[in-house]
Amino acid sequence: MGVVMAIWGARMPAVQQAAHLTTAQLALVLLAAALGMVAGLKFGGRLALPERLPTLLTGGAVGLAGCLALLGQCHSLASLLAVALAFGATHGVLDVAANSAAVRCQNAYGRSIMSGFHAAYSLGALGGAALTAATARTAHTSLFLVTGLAVAVVALGAAPATQTLSGADQPTTPTCRGADDRRPPLSPAKLWLLGALAAGSLLGEGAAADWAAVHLHSLHATTAVSAIAFAVYSAAMALGRLTGDRLHTVFGATVVVRAGAVLAAAGLATGVLAASVPWALAGWAVFGLGLSTTVPSLITAAGAGGPSAVATVAVIGYVGLLAGPALIGALASVTALPAALLLPALLAAAVAGLSHRALENTAPCPAPPRTPAPTP
Repeated sequence: MGVVMAIWGARMPAVQQAAHLTTAQLALVLLAAALGMVAGLKFGGRLALPERLPTLLTGGAVGLAGCLALLGQCHSLASLLAVALAFGATHGVLDVAANSAAVRCQNAYGRSIMSGFHAAYSLGALGGAALTAATARTAHTSLFLVTGLAVAVVALGAAPATQTLSGADQPTTPTCRGADDRRPPLSPAKLWLLGALAAGSLLGEGAAADWAAVHLHSLHATTAVSAIAFAVYSAAMALGRLTGDRLHTVFGATVVVRAGAVLAAAGLATGVLAASVPWALAGWAVFGLGLSTTVPSLITAAGAGGPSAVATVAVIGYVGLLAGPALIGALASVTALPAALLLPALLAAAVAGLSHRALENTAPCPAPPRTPAPTP
C-alpha cells in the first residue's frame, strides 16, 4: 500500500496532463477514489472473517496493483473516474484486511507488534517516493504498469504464507481483550471516540502531506528545501513506528500515545510560531515522530471489536485524512496559513487528553506460557 500510494500521489500531475484535466476535474477523480475507499472499508469490514483474510489480503493487493496499472492507461475523465473508484475500493478492502490480520497476528504473538506493521507502510511510502524520484524521466504509464505487475507478483508469491491467518487464535486468558470470544463488545461511545481520535491524528497526516511544503515555501525556503519537508516528516514517523512496539511493551500504549501526542502538539506549534525555516523543518519532524504510534494503537484498540470495528474506526479516521487538508485551506483563506496549521497541533493535544479513556484495557494479549523442556 505504501509503495502504490506514494507513486500514485507523486505522479498525479502527469496523470492530469495526460488526460487534459482541469483542477476541478482532477478533484473529481480524487473524490471518486475517496468514495471508493469508504465503500471498500465498509465492505471489507463485513467480509473480513478469519477464514476470508487470506483471500482478502491477496485479492486486495492484486486488485490495488492492477488498478494502478490501469490508471496509467487512462486518457479521459470518464475512464479515470471509473478506475479511481475501483482503486479506492480495493485500497479500502486491503486496508481493513491488513489491519484485521495485524490484530490477529498481534494477539497470537502475545505482545505489541502493530506499530512495526504500520512502519512497513511508512517505509514503503518512502521507497515509493524514492522510486518516483529515480524515474522522474520515465513515463508514468510505464512506471504504473511495472510497479503494478511487481506488486501483484509479490502478493501472489506471499499468498501461501497468509493461510495460517484463517486458523484459530492461540488460547489466552479469559480477561484478555481482543482475543477471547467472551469479551464484551466495544460500546458505540468508545468506538466513536476511537474513530474521532483517529480522524484527528490522520488530519495531521493529511496536513503534513499537503501543506508542509507550502508552509516552508511561505517562509521563503527554496524549492528543494520545501520539497524535503514531507520527507523529513515521513522519516521521523517511520523511525517512531520502528521503536513504538518496544516503548509500548515497556510503558504501555496509553503512556506512549499521550506523550507522543503532547510532543507532536508542542513540536508543530513551535515550528509554526517560530516562523523560520530550520524551526519549521524541526517542527514537522517532531510532529511526525510524536504521531507515529497513535493510529497503530487506535487500530489495536478497535481490534477488540473485530473487523467491523476496525473498519468503522478506519472510515471515521479517513474522513479526517481526506477533509483535513481542505479544512486547513479554508481556514488559511480567512486567517493565515500559520494560524490554520495550529489546528493539527490542537487536535494532537486533544488526542493526548482523551487517550486514556480510549485506550484503557486494550493491551495486546499475553502469549501463553511456554512449557520448559524437560531436563535430561
